[in-house]
Order: sequence, then structure tokens, then C-alpha cells
Amino acid sequence: MKNLSILGSTGSIGRNALKIAEMFPDRFSVKALAAKKNVSTLAGQVERFCPEIAVVFDETTAVELKRMLPAGTGVEVLFGEDGYKAAATCESVDLVVAAVVGSAGLMPTLAAITAGKNIALANKETLVIAGDIVIEQAELNHVTILPIDSEHSAIFQCIEGNRREDLDKIFLTASGGPFLNLPESEFKNIKPEDALNHPNWDMGKKVSVDSATLMNKGLEVIEAKHLFGVSHKMIDVVIHPQSVIHSMASFKDGTVMAQLGIPDMKGAIAYAMSYPERLSLKQPIPDFVGIGHLTFEKPDLQKFPCLALAYSACENGKTFPAVLNAANEVAVAAFLEKGLSFEKIPEIIGKTMGYHTVVSDPTLNDILEADRWAREQARDLINALK
Repeated sequence: MKNLSILGSTGSIGRNALKIAEMFPDRFSVKALAAKKNVSTLAGQVERFCPEIAVVFDETTAVELKRMLPAGTGVEVLFGEDGYKAAATCESVDLVVAAVVGSAGLMPTLAAITAGKNIALANKETLVIAGDIVIEQAELNHVTILPIDSEHSAIFQCIEGNRREDLDKIFLTASGGPFLNLPESEFKNIKPEDALNHPNWDMGKKVSVDSATLMNKGLEVIEAKHLFGVSHKMIDVVIHPQSVIHSMASFKDGTVMAQLGIPDMKGAIAYAMSYPERLSLKQPIPDFVGIGHLTFEKPDLQKFPCLALAYSACENGKTFPAVLNAANEVAVAAFLEKGLSFEKIPEIIGKTMGYHTVVSDPTLNDILEADRWAREQARDLINALK
């Protein structure tokens, strides 16, 4: 029996992780759940899985959650930073599923690592922002980080059983998002509902917009650098609209290994939750005959400059990835609230990075300060456009 804490339980990854736990009640027990403000969904999860701890964003939401729960549930309702830390470090927990969206996932994930909890990582921003610190702490505390992102899970599976020193290159595949074939001249007309209409994957709002700008793939490049301990020069992005090959790894003898599957996150989530075993999910395999062909192309960095900005941040390192991520989060939020046009997202990010005074060999405090500064700078830039 593996005891789980699921951070971000009401999001897409969290809900799928709970579906897997429900499918295999003899394998998983849910001890802690953490969400933000989706109390109706969280209340239902608490009633179904009976965790020890349930956490929300603030005290008002905690009061609302308590009101919704029937008497006698026995769950301890917590809120805020201390609450998330409690969920991440719960003594009975073996594995923390880190599925919080954005930079908010960094501190709870670090707390879990410091407490010696193994991590099933869906929150790519944790490694984007503070990859060197996170990996160092994982090694010090003998913690295993298992990737949930489909691309990183694919690479993990491709290199499993092979010598890391034989790895030559990582190929992260990208569907290209909903605007792959849309002329760049029409980007100014893109509305939030257009960006949320991903052709292959069912994801949350922020990740869907990142996929539409290709920033999601850029963040995955930075995550892969830290997760697999490779240079950014060893990581290529390949557009693969069918989303059947989830990613590939090549080796120094010319061998290329690919991991294939339908575009569904349950496979990657289950593999991280059950590693090194595989669960019988009864998932269909791709209809290869029906698909007919698989295609690949280079990403257009002029059309999708967010990917180029991410590569730049990855190459320069230091506090640049934290600034990239923070500016992107602010810009995407503004776009979703219809306060910024789609084509202005990379402009805000690029200008914020350009104004940044980099900090070499940053501490965690340096990184958090860079994150705070970048958010403020990005908001100022957005306000200046109004």
C-alpha cells in the first residue's frame, strides 16, 4: 500500500491521480489533499477518499469547506502556506503528487523533499525556477523524483535500463497547439476561448495557453535539463501534430527510442505512482492503421517566440528561468482576463527578461526575489499598454 498526498487535487492531473487511486484501492491510500479554491470538488474528494488533511488557499475558503463537509469526516482542514506544507510533509505519506499549477508548487514540493518524501512531479515550474536547488536537495535527502509530464515520462521510460553516459540527445515532441497552421498575422485576433481549444490534450487553462504559445514546451526544455542532468544543447523540440510519440531519446550508437501512446495523461501518472511496476489501466493503444502516418517538423521560432525565450533562459540559467516563468504567468493571466492580447504575451516576457539584473549562483531567496520582481515588472509593462 502506497500512501499519497495530492497537491492540486482538483486540477486535471490531480483528478486523474485520484481516478487511478480509486481503480486500485489495494495499492493506494489518499492521506492528504490540497487545492486552491474549488471547494465543491474538494469536498467531494474528501468524502470519497477520507484523507487525514485537506488544504485550501485561505481561511475564508477553509470555513466554506468545513461547512460543506458532513459531520464526522475526521479530516483536518488547513489553509495557506502552513497548510500546504503540512500536506506535503504528512508523516504517513510515501509519495507526494505535485500537481499544483505554476510557481506556487515550488515551496510545498521543496518541503516534501526536505521531509524525505518521494515526488511524482507534474509541476514543471518547480524545476524551471529552482532546478539546481531542488535536485541538490533531492540527492541530499535520498528522494526520487518521478516525472508525470507525458514528455518527461516518455524520456524516463526510453532511457530506463540504458547507461546515462550513452545518451546523445532528447527529443521533446509538441503537438504545435491550436495555432500551428494559423497565419501569424491572425494572432492579434486570438481570444482566450480559442487558445483553450487544444486539438489533442485536455488540460487546465494556464497550461493550454502555454501550449498555444509553445511556452509549455520551453518550460519542459528547462525541466528536462535538470531532471536528466543534460546540457540544453542536447534537447531538441520537434513538432508532431498527431501526439502519438510522446518523446524520444537517441544514443551515441545512433539508436533512437520512442515512447508511444494515446494522448491521455493517465498512463504517465500511473507509471509515476506505481514505478517500477505498471498498472493494468485498460487503456487503448493508438490505432496505427487508422492514423496512417506520423509527421514531424521544426518549430517556427519567429511565429512562436516564447520557445526561443525559454531556450535563452535555459542557456543563461541563474535567475533567468525564474524571471521567464513569472513574467509568463502574469502575461497568461492577463490574456485569460482579456487584459492583454495573445501576440503581446512574448513581448511582455522578453522585455521583462531584458530589464532583469541577473544574480549568479542564486540562493532560494534570490530566486524568490527574482520571481517577485518579474511579476511586478510584467504587470507594469502590461499596464503601460492600456
